[in-house]
Amino acid sequence: MRKYFGTDGIRGRANGVITPELALKVGQAAGIVFQRGDHRHRVVIGKDTRLSGYMIETALVAGFTSVGMDVLLLGPVPTPAVAMLTRSMRADIGVMISASHNPYEDNGIKLFGPDGFKLNDAIEREIEGLIDGELHKRLSGAADLGRAKRIESVHARYIEFAKRTLPRNITLDGLRVVVDCANGAAYRVAPETLWELGADVIAIGVEPDGFNINRDVGSTAPSALVAKVRERRADIGIALDGDADRVLIVDEKGQVVDGDQLMAVVARSWQEDDRLTKPGVVATIMSNLGLERYLGGLGLGLARTAVGDRYVLEHMREHGYNLGGEQSGHIIMSDYATTGDGLVAALQVLSVVKRSDKPVSEVCHCFEPLPQILKNVRYKTGEPLRQDSVVTAIEHARERLGQGGRLVIRPSGTEPVIRVMAEGDDRGLVNDVVDEVVDAVTKAAA
Repeated sequence: MRKYFGTDGIRGRANGVITPELALKVGQAAGIVFQRGDHRHRVVIGKDTRLSGYMIETALVAGFTSVGMDVLLLGPVPTPAVAMLTRSMRADIGVMISASHNPYEDNGIKLFGPDGFKLNDAIEREIEGLIDGELHKRLSGAADLGRAKRIESVHARYIEFAKRTLPRNITLDGLRVVVDCANGAAYRVAPETLWELGADVIAIGVEPDGFNINRDVGSTAPSALVAKVRERRADIGIALDGDADRVLIVDEKGQVVDGDQLMAVVARSWQEDDRLTKPGVVATIMSNLGLERYLGGLGLGLARTAVGDRYVLEHMREHGYNLGGEQSGHIIMSDYATTGDGLVAALQVLSVVKRSDKPVSEVCHCFEPLPQILKNVRYKTGEPLRQDSVVTAIEHARERLGQGGRLVIRPSGTEPVIRVMAEGDDRGLVNDVVDEVVDAVTKAAA
């Protein structure tokens, strides 16, 4: 078990878990780990729109400069922009200050290596060892301290990058698009990108105040987008999360389209264009069995990984896939990006819509999802999943589901919650099975 890092960087309550002291040490430790060679080292730091971003950014700057790294401050930008700019600006490390879809009270620190990819477990453990070590012995001398400056051109650079992922012969002329930026990191770049590509853009969730990120808007609260799509009779709605690394779509009828359906859309399109590097897609254990069956009908496989987009990406890199993602809307297209990119994924879907000349409801409804029920059990301490009563309940639930269903129980990597998910053809049975396991876990966690 790692002490600080979860499935997506370090995350927790701002000024509670994510304190200035911790951010300072993360900057120092990561700076030491990524000082390789005798060149002048540099780090790029982006953030979303949370109030606590100022505090954490300042502490990280102090940490990195104290070990001799120069800091380039990007301001509020999407997570995938940080990953892209880490590579294009030849930085030694990239940092995104964000807790993604969490409420404003939380914040986090995501780290990227010089190649733009999230760090692997081994490097995260090395950083953790330094955080708890004697960092004061590794500080730079007075003449070797780093400098910090703010970069002004990052929005334009990311917008141009995103626009280039759309095929040259495709524009968004004639499409009325509602985009919900969750009052988060993409509140400027997403509407502008869509407008420059020709769309008639209605933007919501673009008035961040430090407190309203993800509040009743964005991919975790799509009802606002659904209402706006219906109100404006739009062709499509695009919902990003707080740091814009994931996306959900709303069709012209107001129906929400999740990441599984979006992966199916892109996989089918790329298969037709002979763009898939492997005959399949990488997803997590949480993706619907309906996706697996649909891809099988196309002659494509579905490789499953642990939950977390970085595990999807690690499998993609190791086995040569160029398409993967999560049901939650992290869509990774390694031809374009080193991490999930909600805007770029939306543009790929829009290109399919434009080429097909069909409504989004037809393009994006590839399969009928199997009944899937997910419930969370919050706990304070201990390991409820190791209790004999819970083990027995899980075994009994799997027997009841049989070969035609799936049961997934896992601790969250970002909060003290155990997630219980089951799916199968019989909704009543799936519901009973989940309730049975939830009841056992709840009693064990009491």
